[in-house]
Amino acid sequence: MKPALARAASKRKEHLIDGEFPLTKEDFQRIVEVAHSDAGIDLCEAKASLVYSRLTKRLRALRLQSFSSYCELLSEASDERQQMVAALTTNVTRFFREPHHFEHLKEHVLPPLIKEARKGKPIRIWSAACSSGEEPYSIALVILSLMPDAASLNVKVLATDIDPGVLQKGQAGIYADAAMTAVPPDLRTRWFSRQDGEGGKAWRAGEELNKLVTFRKHNLMGQWPMRGPFDAIFCRNALIYFREEAQVAVWCRFAPLIRPAGRLYVGHSERLFGEAASLYVNEAITTYRARQELQR
Repeated sequence: MKPALARAASKRKEHLIDGEFPLTKEDFQRIVEVAHSDAGIDLCEAKASLVYSRLTKRLRALRLQSFSSYCELLSEASDERQQMVAALTTNVTRFFREPHHFEHLKEHVLPPLIKEARKGKPIRIWSAACSSGEEPYSIALVILSLMPDAASLNVKVLATDIDPGVLQKGQAGIYADAAMTAVPPDLRTRWFSRQDGEGGKAWRAGEELNKLVTFRKHNLMGQWPMRGPFDAIFCRNALIYFREEAQVAVWCRFAPLIRPAGRLYVGHSERLFGEAASLYVNEAITTYRARQELQR
C-alpha cells in the first residue's frame, strides 16, 4: 500500500462513524465522559450510532462543522451539556404505562392513606424521571378516582426530570387525542378540558389535576433537595442508562425517603440487586415495599 493510502486508511480507522460529521474515538470518549459525569449515563462503544444520530441534530442546530468543535463547546457551555443529556435520553412514556403499577397503587397503597388524609395527614408520591408528565398525571388520576376532593387536601405528586424541555410539556399539561387513548373516558372528561392543540384537537389537564402535580428539574446523580417522606416512589426505566453501581446507589438513596412500608415502583426490565435488595421486599411485579424495620 502506498504511504498516502496507508495514512488515509489509518485516519479512517480513527473514526467510529464516517458521515456528515465524522465521529472519532476521541470525540466519542469525551461525550461518554460528560454524559457519565453529568447524568450517570453509561455509553459503550456499541451505542456510537445512537450517539451520532441524536447529536448530529445538535451540531446542525448550532451550525458546527465537526464533533471536535462540539466537544470544545461541551467544555465551555453548561447549557449545551444539559441539551446533550436531553438528546441522548429516550423519553418514552404514556398514560398508565405498565398498568399493573397503577392497579397496585389503587388497590393496596392509597386506601389506607386516604383515610389518614381526611384526618389531615399528607400523601406524598414522587415520580422520578417523569418525562413529559404522563406518569405523574396518571398517578394523580388514580388518586382523584378514589378521592375527588384530593386537591383540597394535603396531597401532592412531585414530578422531576433532568430535561427542562419535557418538564415544560408536563407543566403545560396538553396532550393530543392519540396520547389520551389509555385514559378512561370518565377520567378524561372529568379532569381534562377539550381544546384546540397543535395539529388538531387536544386535552388540557384541568385545575384540580394541576393542583396535585408539581414539576421540578432534578438530576438523580446530583444533590437531592427533597427530604420526603414519600408514600411511594415511581422510578421506572430511567436507571437502565446507568452503570450498575450507580443504579444501586440511587435505589439506596430512595430508601430513607420512603415512609415505613412505602413502595418503590421500577421499570419492567429492572430488578433490585446488590445492597439495594436488602432494603426492600419484592411485593409484586417490579414493585417493592421498603423494609419497615429499616426505616428511621
